[in-house]
Amino acid sequence: METFSRAGLTFDVRDHRPPQAPGTPAAPGPAAPDAARADPPTAVLLHGFPQNGSAYDAVIPLLVAGGMRVLVPDQRGYSPGARPRGRRAYTVPELVEDVVALLDAAQVERAHVVGHDWGGSVAWTFAGRRPERTLSLTALSTPHPAAMAAALRHRDQARRSRYMLGFQLPWLPEARLLARDGARLRSSLMRSGLSEASADRYVQRMREPGALTAALAWYRALPVTRGGGAGRTRVPTTYLTGRRDPFFAPDAVAGTAAFVTGPFEHRELDADHWLPEHRASEVATAVLEHAARATRPD
Repeated sequence: METFSRAGLTFDVRDHRPPQAPGTPAAPGPAAPDAARADPPTAVLLHGFPQNGSAYDAVIPLLVAGGMRVLVPDQRGYSPGARPRGRRAYTVPELVEDVVALLDAAQVERAHVVGHDWGGSVAWTFAGRRPERTLSLTALSTPHPAAMAAALRHRDQARRSRYMLGFQLPWLPEARLLARDGARLRSSLMRSGLSEASADRYVQRMREPGALTAALAWYRALPVTRGGGAGRTRVPTTYLTGRRDPFFAPDAVAGTAAFVTGPFEHRELDADHWLPEHRASEVATAVLEHAARATRPD
């Protein structure tokens, strides 16, 4: 499967399956149901701003080698065929329903959901609102939305998140970030710890017509979001954070545990914000542990 659709939008998706066992008849296509053996467990990997699915390029082969099917969409605004106009099209409930549509298109009932940055917000909300479709949650960097909201009342998190207020302005953020071939955006990404190669890749994508405006619409939709509450998370959850993450305050990270009622583990890494790119092994290990527990006989 290379694309899936919802509400007239077409999303690009990377779909990777583990190799078939020797002697197993080949399936008719990479995304076709495999009737010859049990379907492998599926992981859905959700990227953040200003990434795309390539953020997980180092994670994907580790999960596939561990026997998992891996679905990595370029989310709403990041897929060229899924860039609707207006901020109301980018509220969290819409983003969650995009994940539901992906699972339906892939014929997957339940998945291990992974999310980083904005993708973490979607993953937390998906797990809270659609637990019947969620086997486990691996949240990368991003606190639970309720913990984040509480932390924003304090100076440290408010200071770290002030860039979000700037993103609410029309057209000016695009003009500033993309000036001189995206030099300001590239510089800000690298100051936060992202490698030069990844920063260059993401900046090039944001220079596509309409791409940055669509990506910023996720932030601009915050004031008009209704009914996007994640609720408490009941599924098994691993929360990975970087000690040197400049975007999330310690109280937002620490407060997350209060909103998880299922099995929960927080692992703090000596890392920056960009865990999929820089800590692929730890990310994959957390997901594979969830998959192993889910398939273990009672």
